[in-house]
Amino acid sequence: MSEKSNGTIYLSIDIGASSGRHIVSRLEGDKLVQKEVYRFPNGAENRGGRLYWRVDSLFSEIVRGLKEAKEQGYTPSYVGIDTWAVDYALLDKNDSLLGSVFSYRDERGARIKEKAHSILPFSELYRRTGIQYAPFNTLYQLADDVETGRIKDAESFLMLPDYFNFLLTGVKRQEYTNATSTGMVNAKSHVWDEQILSSFSLPKRLFSSLSQPGAVVGEIKSEIAREIGYSATVLLPATHDTASAYLSCPAKRGDPYLSSGTWSLLGAEEPAAHTDERAMRFNYSNEGSLDYTFRFQKNIIGLWLIQQVKKELGDAYSFAEIVKMAKENPTDRVFDVADEIFLAPESMIRAVESRIGKIGLGATFYSIFASLAQGYAKAFAELESLTGRRFDALHVIGGGVKNELLTEMTAKAIGRKVVSGPVEATAIGNAVMQMIATGEIEDLAAARKIIQKSFEIKEICYDEI
Repeated sequence: MSEKSNGTIYLSIDIGASSGRHIVSRLEGDKLVQKEVYRFPNGAENRGGRLYWRVDSLFSEIVRGLKEAKEQGYTPSYVGIDTWAVDYALLDKNDSLLGSVFSYRDERGARIKEKAHSILPFSELYRRTGIQYAPFNTLYQLADDVETGRIKDAESFLMLPDYFNFLLTGVKRQEYTNATSTGMVNAKSHVWDEQILSSFSLPKRLFSSLSQPGAVVGEIKSEIAREIGYSATVLLPATHDTASAYLSCPAKRGDPYLSSGTWSLLGAEEPAAHTDERAMRFNYSNEGSLDYTFRFQKNIIGLWLIQQVKKELGDAYSFAEIVKMAKENPTDRVFDVADEIFLAPESMIRAVESRIGKIGLGATFYSIFASLAQGYAKAFAELESLTGRRFDALHVIGGGVKNELLTEMTAKAIGRKVVSGPVEATAIGNAVMQMIATGEIEDLAAARKIIQKSFEIKEICYDEI
């Protein structure tokens, strides 16, 4: 991406559970070009056995990255922020943060599950929202806030991207795709479900109208603009990172996708939510997408397994070395990646060994990849059953694309062709949504044609491996 070339510059701020990045984008002819200008680490902080996010530090990194973009010669006209789902900030009447921001991996959601389901059975929650059960769903976290009294002083509820947007602009907006991940948005009306709010004693003042991706949030506040050296308009991408990643998938609407990163999410876009008993039994979720469609998908623990083992080993091995060791030590031992033991164990190595035994490091790596592929194959078969369609291929997007061993294992496991790429799916989806918002790209179909021309897309045939 040339610093001197003409064209509107867009900045995607993509923050994941383990790292964040600032990526500038612009159209050059019929191609989208990007450059990473800033990257920073992220991770939950353990304080007294409770897990929290360092949101002040994260916002400082957001501002540093905005400044770094200009220092590298790129001055964005537009900015969009996405993060992971379900976590949120509560603000008091002075717009100050109430306490700390919990991480979804904290145990409080699991602790309150039974009480929550005694208030409204999960079957009723699913019928209303179509959101799969997970112990960290926002609803369970908020139920804990009600039980502990933390909610009583709250005057604002903002999902994390909405909170960072507020800090940048002073404007509060609640974005639709991320809001649906809370388990509190009605799947038919696409607004906060009043029955759920009332049943859980959640103050209605906290929940305002929902904004679609592409809406304008506002201008960067003057004091921040002075610090970074420019002003810009903050837009809403799909603020849930997986929703943004899906927009980058170079496929037809309705084709199956696998967003592969810290979490793996396998599904297909559907015009309406599936809230029937079979979808609930298979633990499929209906998360909001552009134009009130749904990503009918299953959340599967993903590269978190490898990330945590790598961290536990003191980062002694690169991801490339891990893949090489796995290739050299195949094993037929696999485990169920859906087991909640893997959500936030004290030792991921011990958690995996509790399921497959001590088989050596290389074989353990292989087992993790094989188990993920097996999990994907199970979810893929369920998706075909639930939609009544047979799919010819699976589109894999996100950071997991770089792991060719896992991609090949996935193709073999599902017995279908895998189309892999792009890698920086979330940042790409974030950028093209901003461009659609400004009119520089006509619509999502046009954006996907541009993406196909701009980034490496590979095909892996299962019967040729």
